[in-house]
Amino acid sequence: MIRVLIAEDQAMVRGALASLLELEPDIDVVTQVARGDEVLAAAQAARPDVALLDIEMPGASGLSAAERLRDEVPGCRIVILTTFGRPGYLRRAMESGATGFLLKDAPAHELAAAIRRAVAGERVVDPALAAAALSQGESPLTEREQEVLSAARSHATVAELASALFLSPGTVRNHLSSAMQKLDARNRVEAVKVAEERGWL
Repeated sequence: MIRVLIAEDQAMVRGALASLLELEPDIDVVTQVARGDEVLAAAQAARPDVALLDIEMPGASGLSAAERLRDEVPGCRIVILTTFGRPGYLRRAMESGATGFLLKDAPAHELAAAIRRAVAGERVVDPALAAAALSQGESPLTEREQEVLSAARSHATVAELASALFLSPGTVRNHLSSAMQKLDARNRVEAVKVAEERGWL
């Protein structure tokens, strides 16, 4: 039997995934969690063969949960399951140790097949998303620019941003200006939107 962990914050989606997978004769859903920061402990306790991780969860993202699983439960294959078909997410998922990346609207039989292929050591990626990721290329943003843009989502002024990131207001302005230029954005709100749409934040 293939032992599966499901990490998904929406109870209805999580329950539906578990029910569908339990119909498969060779798949057993051994544990379910609703938060990204619960994934590692659940995996260490249940020792699944495959972890199905949503990207956006409370506590920690599926991408950071994937990194911890890769480092601390190396025998567990990771498949990211998401609503957001953003090419940048795919690249980041693969860098985090995921062997699969599927959209939630994929048919149930495709998900079961993807789990079997992941266990067999294959990479399983939505073909359209793979093509989009290759054509888009890597994020042009530096780590610091990503950090400043991320923080800009919840801080209104440069002074607030500077305080939250322990940087000077001038440094924050420089990073915002550089990010806006790279993303061809007129202001920081537009820069955040572009970076989010491409999966770079």
